[in-house]
Amino acid sequence: MNVDGALAPAVESILRTARERVPDEETERVSVTPRSFPDALAAAADNGRMPLIAEVKPTSPTTEGERSDDPVELAETMVENGAAALSVLTEPDHFGGDSENLRRIREAVDVPVLRKDFIVREEQLDVVEADLVLLIVRFVDDLAGLLSAAEERGFQVLVEVHSGEELAEALDAGADIVGVNNRDLARLEVDLDTFESVSPAVPNDVTLVAESGITTTEDARRMRDAGADGLLVGSAIMDGDVAENTRRLVNA
Repeated sequence: MNVDGALAPAVESILRTARERVPDEETERVSVTPRSFPDALAAAADNGRMPLIAEVKPTSPTTEGERSDDPVELAETMVENGAAALSVLTEPDHFGGDSENLRRIREAVDVPVLRKDFIVREEQLDVVEADLVLLIVRFVDDLAGLLSAAEERGFQVLVEVHSGEELAEALDAGADIVGVNNRDLARLEVDLDTFESVSPAVPNDVTLVAESGITTTEDARRMRDAGADGLLVGSAIMDGDVAENTRRLVNA
């Protein structure tokens, strides 16, 4: 695990909880036939849409308030208004997530669905079927081993980085889908320059996702111009009219 530099207290709490979370002993090994995430992003771009990964996020440590809408209805609204893929929070303690919500959403839509959680051990993969899972370089001790374990179950894996050093670690581990988080987990500050500084080192055959801080249509176009194959957006969609916010970014 790469923990150079202190983490923000909220992030330390998330990581501590993730380490302590133990799946039900009766949970069986998951086997997934995934919907292609790279193909979904490419199809959106080919159709003239911004390749948007819209996030169903009831709450988070960096936002105020909580959405109590039915998550399936929110997800369907996002897809109806052009989202190429979805991200669903399953972390319960800090984000109000629920694996059952992900299961219901994946049954209701036909786009790839990312399980957004903080997975640090192999057995935590066997919670719910999804098309992708998230692994955060800074949180994981054996990235190559956990990446391999996820792929053996059929998952596609979004490997999140924040720096050139973390990108090198992700590529060495075999990542073929990389997300660059514009949010610094040490200070929780967001800077879109982060993506622009890291993206030039990403090989062309790696699917590249820009994460965090994408609020306006100008932000979306900036990330695409810097090489993003997809844009992961949560708060800017969930805060307000989900249909309108999704359309605005999809048509950026």
